[in-house]
Amino acid sequence: MTDSSISQDLSLQLDWSDYRDAGMGDAYADIPKYGGHYAKAIAACINSRQCEADGKQVMCPSYRISGDPNLATGGRVRLLKAALSTSQAQSPLLDPELQQAMDLCVSCKGCKRECESNVDMPLIKAEYLAQKYALQPRSWRSRLMAALPQWQHQHPWMDAFIQLRNRSRLLRRIVDPLMGLNPAVNLPTRAGRSIKQPDSANGSGVSGNLNGHKVALFIDTFTRYYEPHIAAAAISVLEASGYQVMLLQPESGGRSEQDSRPYCCGRTWLAQGMIDQARAEARRLIQAIVPLVEQGYSIVGLEASCVLGLRDDAQALGLGKNAVTAAKNSFLFEEFLAREAKSGRLNLSLSSPASATLVHGHCHQKAVGAMKSVRRVLKLLPDHAFDFIESSCCGMAGSFGLEAEHAQHSLAMAQQDLLPALAARGDRQVIANGFSCRQQIRHHSDAKPLHLAELIAGCLEDYPARSADQSPNEGDVRERNIRKQEESPIETSG
Repeated sequence: MTDSSISQDLSLQLDWSDYRDAGMGDAYADIPKYGGHYAKAIAACINSRQCEADGKQVMCPSYRISGDPNLATGGRVRLLKAALSTSQAQSPLLDPELQQAMDLCVSCKGCKRECESNVDMPLIKAEYLAQKYALQPRSWRSRLMAALPQWQHQHPWMDAFIQLRNRSRLLRRIVDPLMGLNPAVNLPTRAGRSIKQPDSANGSGVSGNLNGHKVALFIDTFTRYYEPHIAAAAISVLEASGYQVMLLQPESGGRSEQDSRPYCCGRTWLAQGMIDQARAEARRLIQAIVPLVEQGYSIVGLEASCVLGLRDDAQALGLGKNAVTAAKNSFLFEEFLAREAKSGRLNLSLSSPASATLVHGHCHQKAVGAMKSVRRVLKLLPDHAFDFIESSCCGMAGSFGLEAEHAQHSLAMAQQDLLPALAARGDRQVIANGFSCRQQIRHHSDAKPLHLAELIAGCLEDYPARSADQSPNEGDVRERNIRKQEESPIETSG
C-alpha cells in the first residue's frame, strides 16, 4: 500500500498512516522533508538515548557489542533523518554510513518495547530495504533467503546440496564466497518427515476427553521443514488437555501449486524488504485464519517471529480488518497455555522434569512480553527449578548469523551473555523457543536446546506412548554428527 501523502521522491511500500499525526505541531519533532508518514515514524524518536543504556534490556544488540552510537536506535534515526532531509535525486539512502548502520540492525524488536517512543526500527528497516533495492540490484543470497518457504516446498532437492555443503570443507570454500555465507556454521537441513493432521482434528479425540475448545495450530516454515517434532509435541500437550486440534494448512489436492503450498506469515520476505511478496503471503494466511476464528478456533503458533509478524508487522501491510481479526485471535504456544491455565481450562497431569531448566528467550518473545507466559507455564511443572538467561540477541537473528560479513558480529553477540551462561549451566536442560536461537546454541555450545512444547510434552504421563512414531529430528542429529566430524574450526570472514 502506498502512503497517500508521500513525497514524489519516495514511493513507500508499507502503510505508515498510523503515524499521520505524529509530531504535528511539535517544533522539536524535526520531521524530515521527504518520506511522508514514514518520516514521521522515524521522527517519533525523542533522542532520550535509552537505546544506549547499560543494563538488562534487549536493544540494541549491535550497539552493545560495539559502543558505536550509529548502531543504536537513536543513531539510526539520526542517519535516516539526514537522508530524508536531502533531495532523493541524490540517492542519500545509499550513503555508506547509513547502509552499514541499517545492515547491522538485527530486527530484534527490542526498541518497539523498550524505547519510550516505541520506535519500530525493524519495520523501518524493512521499508528502508525496499527503498534501497529500488535503487540497486538485489543479491541472489537475499532472494534465496527470502524465498525459503517456496523453494523448500517446490524444490526440496536443494536440501541435498545444502547437506553436501555442510559436510564438505572443499565445497564450503567454493560456495561460501560466491554466496556470502558464514563458513563457520552449518545451514539448517530438512528433518525428513512430515506433520500429520492430529487425531482430534475431526472431533474424535485421542482419549475421549475433548472439552469443546478448538485450536488451529499454525506450523511455521522453520518448524515444518526443520523441526516437525516440536509441532508433534505441541499437539500432544494440547490434546492431552482436551483441545480439539487441527493443523492450519491448505486442503490437499489444491487446484494449483500455490493453493497447496503451506501457509507462511511472510517473515522471510519482509526481512529482506520484499514487501509485495510479504503482503501476498500474509494475506493468504489471514484469509485462512478468519473463517476459523468465526468458527470458534484460537490460532496458536510456535515461532515467536512468525506470530509477531502476524500480530504486529502484518498491520503495516494494508490488509484491513481481517488482519486485525487474525491478530487478536493469534497466540504463541506459551501465551495460550498461560491464558488457559489462568482461566482454569487447562487440565494437564504433569510429572517433574528430569532436571532443572535454563531458559533463553527469543527477542520477539521479549518484545511482546511472552516471557511472563513462559514463567507461568514452567510453574505448572511440579518440583521444578528454572532460571532465565539475562541476555540480548543470541546473534543468529534469522539469516544474520549465516552471512559471512556478519559472522564476527553474530559470535560477539552470543559471547556477551548467552554463551557464558550456557557454559555455566551444569546439568540444566536448556529451553529456547526461537528456531534461530536453537541454531546458534547448537553452533557454539554442546547444549541440546528444546522448545517449551517438548519439555511439557515430556512431562505428560503417557507421552512415550503418544510419540512412539515421533523420532528425534533427523536434521538436528545430522548437524551434530557433522560438527563432530569436522577436524578444526573454520576461520570466519569479517
